[in-house]
Amino acid sequence: MLNTLRKFLAPLVFEEDEEKTRVAGLLNVILLTLISLTSVVLPIMVLTTETANILPLFILVIPFIVFNIVAFMIMRRGGVRLASYLFLFIIGVGIFGSYAVSDPRSIGATLSITILIAFTALLLDSRAVIYLLITTLLVTYLVGTGQSRGLIPTLFVTDENSFSNWLTISFIFLLTSLGVALSSISLRRALDNSRASRNGLETSNRELEHLRKELEQRVMERTAALEKRASQLQTVSNVARSIASVQDINLLLSDITRLISDQFGFYHAGIFLVSENKEYAVLRAANSEGGQTMLNRQHKLKLDSNSIVGYVTSREEPRIALDVGADAVFFNNPDLPDTRSEMALPLRVAGKVIGALDVQSTQPKAFTEEDIATLSTLADQVSIAIENARLFSESRTALIESQGTFDKYIRQEWGSFAKQARQTGFIYDGKRVIAMDGNWQREQKRNIVQTGRLSLEKISSTIAVPIKLRGQTIGMLDIRSKSGQREWTQDEITLLEAAAERAALALENARLVEGAQRRAARERAIGEISTKIGTFSDTSAILQTAVEELGRRIGGATEVTIELGEENNKQDVS
Repeated sequence: MLNTLRKFLAPLVFEEDEEKTRVAGLLNVILLTLISLTSVVLPIMVLTTETANILPLFILVIPFIVFNIVAFMIMRRGGVRLASYLFLFIIGVGIFGSYAVSDPRSIGATLSITILIAFTALLLDSRAVIYLLITTLLVTYLVGTGQSRGLIPTLFVTDENSFSNWLTISFIFLLTSLGVALSSISLRRALDNSRASRNGLETSNRELEHLRKELEQRVMERTAALEKRASQLQTVSNVARSIASVQDINLLLSDITRLISDQFGFYHAGIFLVSENKEYAVLRAANSEGGQTMLNRQHKLKLDSNSIVGYVTSREEPRIALDVGADAVFFNNPDLPDTRSEMALPLRVAGKVIGALDVQSTQPKAFTEEDIATLSTLADQVSIAIENARLFSESRTALIESQGTFDKYIRQEWGSFAKQARQTGFIYDGKRVIAMDGNWQREQKRNIVQTGRLSLEKISSTIAVPIKLRGQTIGMLDIRSKSGQREWTQDEITLLEAAAERAALALENARLVEGAQRRAARERAIGEISTKIGTFSDTSAILQTAVEELGRRIGGATEVTIELGEENNKQDVS
């Protein structure tokens, strides 16, 4: 019961509105004080007041108490501003009403107006106080005028020596003191809140300043990191562009290590490639003096966790190592004594690790996790360049082999074609075309065919142009001047070269046509022989027909023999 009463009488708190909470607290104290004080003072005033003043007293005080209770209930329901207006209205009516019907000599009626001013200043804003002052001046003027002219009757007669007058003045002073005290408390709270707000603001400002400096530091660090990353990406682009045109793999690997060391400022850069048996990572290129020493002794590492490179190539993931802790064992390399930090990245092609890029620095903690992302891009570019160089080398080797095979095939085919040709050369003497004697200028033709070069002079009696087919010399075009020495013009030379080129193409077409005809005739003969053989089921008839048809097809003084098993089964045709 007591807790419920305390909860009911406790001031309301509005979390979302600090001013509303302040007014509710003041109004709660004022209303409770007035209701309690009026209820206590009323019986005393009834007992001490003249009989003529008792009825007006009840008319003024009882509604005052009732309306204050109503205002209190409205406030408890959250209507703080409405309760404030209701309270001020009731107290204003009571004060101005008692002032109007009181004896003009009554000091209490005049002083009671200050109570209304004090409570208005507490509960409302300064504009309401100004309106109240104007209203007060107007009311006092009207009341004074009305009383002087007898228009307003005097209901309360002042007895300067009566106890009731003293009690009234004391009540007014008590309420005035309550208003002043509450104003003082409110002002002090406002000052305390202002001081607390100022201290909180100063603390917030210090925190904001600290945060600003911290953010500036972070921005600077982030900017430096971004600048470093941008520089690294630009360097990666430069390195990739520089190695893109290198096709020899040995030269490529050497250029890669040199460029990486120069562009990034690394103490050592090396490239390892996995051996064919997948057991070792073999050092193939390095830029430092220690790296060159390791290259000379064919340095290699097993694909295990006993080395940074072995760890990367076996587990297919990058790794950073420092010369402290468990990683210190990896830096016991007499060839690279100045290494303080190392990073190795796998070289991947089509999802398969082909080696590792190893970079080392003389600076402690030179590599971070962010560097892995940047240098992994470089490792990918290096992997692509290595694979392209390998493919180019294989393609070039295959091309050379195929070109050699093709040249051999051309020589063989044209050698066979020249032997089978009825006539291999002709001469035009100015009047007619005659077949060329096989011994005619044989030595000169041999020289032209062997060198495959144009043999001519601007002023000469002869000029020789090789007939070349796909780089192979298959013949010779020889021109002789009957008038001796003469100057050959550029148009004549161009004409001879074009004629030799067209002749080579025409001769190749003729050879291909003739070869196709021979193959067609051979296939036709084989078909005919097969057809005739297939008509027999007797072994002797098959053998006799086969040997007869072969002898007829080959012709000439040729003996064809076909036999099965022993010598006595042999049959021949001459």
